[in-house]
Amino acid sequence: MRKEDKAVIIEQIATTVDKYANFYLTDIATLNAEKTGSLRRECNKEEIKLLVVKNTLFKKALEKVKGDFSALEPALKGNTAVMFSDNANSPAKLIKTFAKGTDIPKLKAAYVQEGIYVGSENLELLIAIKSKNELIGDVIALLQSPAKNVISALQSGGQTIHGVLKTLAEKTN
Repeated sequence: MRKEDKAVIIEQIATTVDKYANFYLTDIATLNAEKTGSLRRECNKEEIKLLVVKNTLFKKALEKVKGDFSALEPALKGNTAVMFSDNANSPAKLIKTFAKGTDIPKLKAAYVQEGIYVGSENLELLIAIKSKNELIGDVIALLQSPAKNVISALQSGGQTIHGVLKTLAEKTN
């Protein structure tokens, strides 16, 4: 491959890394063509971009991106496929469901929410990470809870101050 071609590929990879908030390094080397096609289809359904890369080109692309990715270098050996996603836990869930019985794809490392996780033992931890939308939903639910209590107290207490205070006192006991 010519040096100019490599530079273009490195730039494309760096742009992709910049575009997505999370990426997972996986090993899919032993998948046959049928299963690889199936994995690609599943990735498309989950809005995950799957890209097979050369380790040296990926390292050079990471050097062009803002941030310290040096902890990922031990995982950049052998065959590497990268799963890019805006959702933090979608690739981890896909890896777990797709790998049932075969352990392929195998998680090598991940960069998720500005944290680096190396090794397949982190898969369950990565599955448990909540996405930004899930966290926003949890916060909204927590914020709505006190308001719902006041509204129900107003409705059940005959809409008088005495009734509201009495209902709230009963709920705290």
